[in-house]
Amino acid sequence: MIVKLLVAGLLVSSLIAPCLSFGQQTNEPLTRAQVRQQIVELEKAGYTPGSFDPHYPENIQGAQARIGMSTSGDSSQGTSSGKPH
Repeated sequence: MIVKLLVAGLLVSSLIAPCLSFGQQTNEPLTRAQVRQQIVELEKAGYTPGSFDPHYPENIQGAQARIGMSTSGDSSQGTSSGKPH
C-alpha cells in the first residue's frame, strides 16, 4: 500500500511540475504604452524609426546595445544621443 501511494505521489508530482513551470513564463504581449516607451528609448539612443535606413539591422542593434549598457551599467540615464551611421 505504501508503494502504491509513493507511485501515485510521483505520478501526480510529475504531472503538476510542468504546469507550475509553465505558469511562471511571462510571454504576455506588450501594451501600447510599453511599445511607445521602447520607441522613445531607441530615439534617445540615436535610432530614427520610420526613415529609410540602408544600415537597418546594424543601427537598431547598436541603439539597443547602448540602451542595454546604460540600463545594466548603473541607474543613471547616460544614453548617448548620437546619430546613426
